Amino acid sequence: MDHELVEAATRVAATRCRGDNHTVAAAARARDGRIVTAANAYHFTGGPCAELVVIGSAAAQGAYELESIVAVGDRGRGVIPPCGRCRQVLLDYFPEITVVVGHGEQVRGVPIVDLLPETYVWADHQLDAD
Repeated sequence: MDHELVEAATRVAATRCRGDNHTVAAAARARDGRIVTAANAYHFTGGPCAELVVIGSAAAQGAYELESIVAVGDRGRGVIPPCGRCRQVLLDYFPEITVVVGHGEQVRGVPIVDLLPETYVWADHQLDAD
């Protein structure tokens, strides 16, 4: 379990999440060891979750291979699991990624495929260009 990753997301949730627009922070560890953080951008039309924002932030920093990710709620809510949309995006972008889930002493890292059993894998259903 990547405690440093959880601490990074917790720190962002406590210090950067304000009001109703930014309520969840995420942290992801890149293959090279860097930790990238971000916050969600809530909007009544949907808005991206913190996990999706951290994917874009990582790419903007040249970190294209993420190994693990966690989301933490503001106001001391702790680790929160990714929503269904984020689970699908994480699987499609990083099929080997570990996702931190659970509460309190039950916090643990699990492979994304365990969060989406019998899942649809977008790449498996694309027509061959040839």
